[in-house]
Amino acid sequence: MSTAVANTGTEGKTWDGGNEPLRASYGKMMMWFFILSDALTFTGFLAAYGFSRFKFIDAWPIADEVFTHVPFFHGNYPMIYVAIMTFILIMSSVTMVLAVDAGHHLNKSKVTIYMFLTIIGGIIFVGSQAWEWNTFIKGDFGAVQTKGGNILQFVDTHGNRVAIRDFATKNPHNERVQHERKNGLWFVSEGSLPEYSVEDVVKGLESHKDVLVRTQLINEHGHKTVLTREESLKQIKTNGKLVVHGANLKVNEYGSSLFADFFFFITGFHGFHVISGIVLNIIIFFNVIVGTYERRKSYEMVEKVGLYWHFIDLVWVFVFTFFYLV
Repeated sequence: MSTAVANTGTEGKTWDGGNEPLRASYGKMMMWFFILSDALTFTGFLAAYGFSRFKFIDAWPIADEVFTHVPFFHGNYPMIYVAIMTFILIMSSVTMVLAVDAGHHLNKSKVTIYMFLTIIGGIIFVGSQAWEWNTFIKGDFGAVQTKGGNILQFVDTHGNRVAIRDFATKNPHNERVQHERKNGLWFVSEGSLPEYSVEDVVKGLESHKDVLVRTQLINEHGHKTVLTREESLKQIKTNGKLVVHGANLKVNEYGSSLFADFFFFITGFHGFHVISGIVLNIIIFFNVIVGTYERRKSYEMVEKVGLYWHFIDLVWVFVFTFFYLV
C-alpha cells in the first residue's frame, strides 16, 4: 500500500501536462517534430556546401558576378533581384503572422485576406526562383573549359567581362552536324552542340588585341586572375577543350561545377518546400472560405501551416546567406 502511494505521488510530481504538454495540441507538436527533422536535413546540406566551398575557395564563383540579372532590364545589377525575392518571401511570412492573429480573434474576413496575400507572395517567389534558374542555366558570357576541368573566362583590358559571341569568329569549313541516332551509332545521342568551337575562340582572340583570359583562381585581392596577352593565347591553344555557356550538373561557366551542383540541389529542395507550403496554404485558404474553422471555433490549422511557412522563410535566410552573401 505504501509503495503504491509513493508511486502515485512520484508520478504526480513528474508529469502534470495532461493531454496537451506545453499547451500544444498533438497536431502542433507533430509539426514541430517535422520542422526539427527537416531543419537537420537542411543543416547537413548547408554544412556540405560550406566544407566544399572551403576546400575549393580559390576557384569558387563570386556571387556578385553570377547573380546580376533583373527581368526586363539589361545591365549589371548584382544581387538586386535576389534581394527582391527575399523581401517578398519575408513579407509573406508577415502576412501569415497577421492571418494567425486574425484567427485567434475568429475574424474570418481578415484570415481570408492575409492567407490570400501569403499565397500570392509564395507564388511570386517560386516564379522568381524559376526565372533565376533559367538565367543561370542559359548563362550570358560563355567560357572555355580546359582539359583539366578549369574554366577560362574573357575580359577586356579594364577587367569587364566579354561575351564569346562578341569576338569569336566562326569558320564555316569546320561546322559539324549534330549526331543523331538515325544517321550514326544506334542508341547513342549527344547533347546540343555549342555555338562556337575552341578554334573559333582562338581565331577571334588572335584578332581582338584587347581581349584577355581570366582564370577561375582568385588572387590575394579577392579577384579572379587575369593573364597577359601571351599567356591568354597559350592557355586557350594548349588547354582549351570545350566552349560552355551557363551552368548545369556537368559544367559551369562561372567556375567550379560543385557550385552549380549545390545551387540546383539546395535551392531546388527549398523550392519544393515552398511549393508544398503554397499547396497547403491553398487548401487551408479554401477551408477558411467555406467556414470550416468558423464552425469549429478554432483556426489552429492556420497556425500549424503558419509554423511550416515561417520555417521555410527561416531556411531561405540561411540559403541566401550561404549562396549570395558569404
